[in-house]
Amino acid sequence: MLETIITSKTRLRLLIKFFVVATNKGYLNGLAQEFGESTNAIRKELNHLAAAGYLTKRKETNKIQYLANTMHPLFSSLQKIVHQHLGLELIAEQVIDRMGDVQTILLVGDYAKGKDTGTIEIVICGHQLNHDYLVGLTKKIEAQINRRLQIKVSEDIPEGGIVLYTLESAN
Repeated sequence: MLETIITSKTRLRLLIKFFVVATNKGYLNGLAQEFGESTNAIRKELNHLAAAGYLTKRKETNKIQYLANTMHPLFSSLQKIVHQHLGLELIAEQVIDRMGDVQTILLVGDYAKGKDTGTIEIVICGHQLNHDYLVGLTKKIEAQINRRLQIKVSEDIPEGGIVLYTLESAN
């Protein structure tokens, strides 16, 4: 979906990195290694995003750290677009509607760290969940989002991860 609007793959990967979770941050060399691209290509896109106000820069000793500008008027909209692009909202909606007593849905793994690896890892926490529903749901969602989906079910909420849904937030 976003690939047709944002034709720069590097820019799209940076948007995913910084807007899937607002706490993600990065340095030029680390991002170049993570994406397997030249520092010049990464620097160019970081400068464009920073000049537009989407990213902020923090100088730390001799390095510049980049992170999402949560004060930008479009921050929430961009984050929502990134979540829709990755299919996170679709996953949460489908799970909540038919899984049973869902308490929490967490994004874990590479996408929680802002790494667009192609496999989205989700942990669903709750009691008396419909495990059989997961098999068909996983394949259906994978076809819609063009990414691999790994869903784990747990009664306990694991440490870490990004909360996509919690029962308290639904009330």
